[in-house]
Amino acid sequence: MFRFASPEFLYLLIIIPMLIGLHLLDLRRRRGKMDRMGERKLVKQMSPDYSGKRRDLKYILLTVAVLFCILLLARPQFGSKVDTVHRQGAEVIVALDVSNSMNATDIEPSRIEHAKRIVEQLMDKMENDKVGLIVFAGNAYVQIPITSDFVSAKMFMSSISTSMVATQGTAIGAAIDMARNSFGMRGEERKGKVGRSIIVVTDGENHEDDATAAAKRAVGDEIIVNVIGIGSPQGAPVPEEGTQSFKKDANGQTVISKLNEAMCAEIAKAGNGIYVRADGSDHAQKVIGKAIDSIAKSNVESKIYSEYDEQFQWVIVVVLLLLIVELFVSERKNKWFDNIKLFG
Repeated sequence: MFRFASPEFLYLLIIIPMLIGLHLLDLRRRRGKMDRMGERKLVKQMSPDYSGKRRDLKYILLTVAVLFCILLLARPQFGSKVDTVHRQGAEVIVALDVSNSMNATDIEPSRIEHAKRIVEQLMDKMENDKVGLIVFAGNAYVQIPITSDFVSAKMFMSSISTSMVATQGTAIGAAIDMARNSFGMRGEERKGKVGRSIIVVTDGENHEDDATAAAKRAVGDEIIVNVIGIGSPQGAPVPEEGTQSFKKDANGQTVISKLNEAMCAEIAKAGNGIYVRADGSDHAQKVIGKAIDSIAKSNVESKIYSEYDEQFQWVIVVVLLLLIVELFVSERKNKWFDNIKLFG
């Protein structure tokens, strides 16, 4: 792939047509001056050593040199290389609830949007760690396998919505089990390895499975389960997607979705982790961030894409060659090259 690291300098390319325009004006002025002196053919015969084409060539060389100088300022870069780096970090998988109840607005702007913001802020602080992402409602799905590519992970966060999982419900246990299996090594083979944590971000309305048992299974694999509660105990109605109304139960009553703090705390306790409720500030991010920092850190080998390779060297070579050629091109004919008709 090719790019310019400082593309703002490309605006200087407007200089090129200006230089061309100045040259054309100069050429018109010189021709007008020759016409005033007499017939152009006779004037040229009076200055046999002068070559207008050589003058034009020098101008072209200088203009092209200016062009490449501008490209040099814009820092052309081509391709990228993959480097293997070793960091002291942990492995973290975020399990994000995308059930319909996460559309409730008891926390601004909505539970799902606030949850996404929390996850993004957590990723900002996990520079040396690895992160993965699972979304769940009635079923759980791996969206980002565990990686150190935080740029791609955060870019993906913007596309998450409550409509991305067709089966509705809240299967927290399935999400924890999927996260546990996504880590890879277990038991004896990973003793002394990097610390691992699952962060469940949910409103706690679990209707599908035994999330507490899933958290205990994670502890058996030396994985800590932390929980961030999204919403309020008082709750809020759940908007019906694409309408101005709210979800209703079988009796026609508006459904009020409440944060189930008891369930969230129970899951965190079973997972040897902590529970914290998001209150609209950055308190939850700080608490969970400290919890991640406290788990065992080990060498994490990651393959990352390094910066694009700088390609300024060949631009400098072109500029120097153009300037050298321009320096040796004289506006007057050289008697040593009378037999060469390159410039007419």
